[in-house]
Amino acid sequence: MKVGILALQGSVQPHEEKLKTLGVSSLQVRYPEQLTEISGIILPGGESTSMIQLLKLNQVWNPLKEFVKTNPTWGICAGSILLASRVTNPMQECLEALEIEIERNSYGRQNESFIDKLTPNEVWKSFCSKTDPIEGVFIRAPKFKKIQSDIQVLFEHRGEAVMIQKNQCLASTFHPELTDSTLIHQYFLNLCGQHH
Repeated sequence: MKVGILALQGSVQPHEEKLKTLGVSSLQVRYPEQLTEISGIILPGGESTSMIQLLKLNQVWNPLKEFVKTNPTWGICAGSILLASRVTNPMQECLEALEIEIERNSYGRQNESFIDKLTPNEVWKSFCSKTDPIEGVFIRAPKFKKIQSDIQVLFEHRGEAVMIQKNQCLASTFHPELTDSTLIHQYFLNLCGQHH
């Protein structure tokens, strides 16, 4: 199994290190033909408008849009913005993989970065029997504003969804790659393995 990490812009190395720890090889994805070599893809944190420009420049936008419809995909922060069906603050194009509306930089400047414990739902608890709390690192994070009813919420923070799933597609507004835990990466690899 090989997992792709979109590597046009953003936080690639921490994900590579997590996957290496878990014994999984990764591929930095910059070109459309690389999508045929991977079991799933991570769209990392970074700057979503820059990512869109570079995806189009490298002619990856349309092939990625097709890939995320049927293959395991995990968008983190800026990556979750790419997966939305509608983006606000400001509006921008998206891959429309999840029926969600997302607001960029939703926590405001004063609260640009914080770390806090997250509340898991039953789906997560059935995957992971460990009682260690999962921490969320939020960096100029977006917020899910509207979520279609068939989308599962895996984690909440103060009553708001911060990680969601529909079928093989995951999105989180926080950065699991910046904590010591590998549990959320394991969860994604589980999806890749089921699909493989």
